[in-house]
Amino acid sequence: MSLWVFTAQPRVRALSRLQIVQKHLMSTNANLEKEVHLVKSGCAGIIILNRPKTLNSLNLSMIRQIYPKLKEWEQDNETSLVLIKGAGEKAFCAGGDIRAVTEAGKVGDRLAEDFFREEYILNNAIGNCRIPYVALIDGITMGGGVGLSVHGHFRVATEKTLFAMPETGIGLFPDVGGGFFLPRLKGKLGLYLALTGFRIKGRDVHQAGIATHFVTSEKIPDLERDLVSLKSPSKEDVAELLNSYHFKCKSDDKFVLAEHMDKINRLFKTNSVEEILQNLKQDASPFALQLLETLKKMSPTSMKITFQQLEEGATKNLSEVLVMEYRLSQACMRGHDFYEGVRAVLVDKDQSPKWKPATLEEVTEEYLTSCFKPLGNKELKL
Repeated sequence: MSLWVFTAQPRVRALSRLQIVQKHLMSTNANLEKEVHLVKSGCAGIIILNRPKTLNSLNLSMIRQIYPKLKEWEQDNETSLVLIKGAGEKAFCAGGDIRAVTEAGKVGDRLAEDFFREEYILNNAIGNCRIPYVALIDGITMGGGVGLSVHGHFRVATEKTLFAMPETGIGLFPDVGGGFFLPRLKGKLGLYLALTGFRIKGRDVHQAGIATHFVTSEKIPDLERDLVSLKSPSKEDVAELLNSYHFKCKSDDKFVLAEHMDKINRLFKTNSVEEILQNLKQDASPFALQLLETLKKMSPTSMKITFQQLEEGATKNLSEVLVMEYRLSQACMRGHDFYEGVRAVLVDKDQSPKWKPATLEEVTEEYLTSCFKPLGNKELKL
């Protein structure tokens, strides 16, 4: 009897552990399936970012599901357009899963390389998509969410859209092709947004040139229905439909930064970040002084990287920009400020990062040059 109990008990425990492992695997697989839905409806392949509790933040497994499906739809004669949207009421996509990347970077895990590499490959695929690509940016659209939308043919903003590239505040830089689209906004608006992380809302996202169309949120389900009902649409057909919705929602509202654009264009037209700060001090208007206080909180290293990123990106195509930005991402992974910024803003939330170096003057040209250097066999290949 005792022998039976002795031999039977481990077998029961082993079976129990096996069941636990299987249950965990099933749960993990279910979560993988649920965090992004990839479905066909009418003429459209639809991508639904489905992590509403994390504001649809983008992780590596989502990227690995979206990319092959996007390439498949491009080649599929039955699919004439791609539609991407976020689940829930709050966000399209609030950014990449920064916490996971931070933890990986601290211990030298491959995720810190793989996430940026595969995210940028996806951004490039979106920018070169052969069929119309429509992003419904109905809600928070920041960082990685910008990369999933801004390079596509069409971006539809609503009154709920909140756009920002706040990376200089966490020791990073406005990546996902920010070096491509930001310098191409009117005047110095792109540089202003990149350095300050300024948030643009609603119609202003369209007026800034980030969205191609504006449609009220309540009309989005109708728009989506009409898009998927199109028969083998060309880009022109999609544009015509989007225009019909957009013009019904026209408004005479002024751009939120309209009264400041002349000043932004003048104060940010410089050869360095140091000169921008100097210009703001000399201007001494309430707007300039408020800007000065904002920039003083940002990572000096990030601001210098960002300034050069946009300068170089202005003359590069999207693929060239993404190769450059991958180099910069890995420089940030090797540095100090990214980890400190994430700690201060997202983990401890004390909003008091201790940047190293602490001043712009201490960020040397030698260091900047090293950030932009090719990575040899680790270079991003597109």
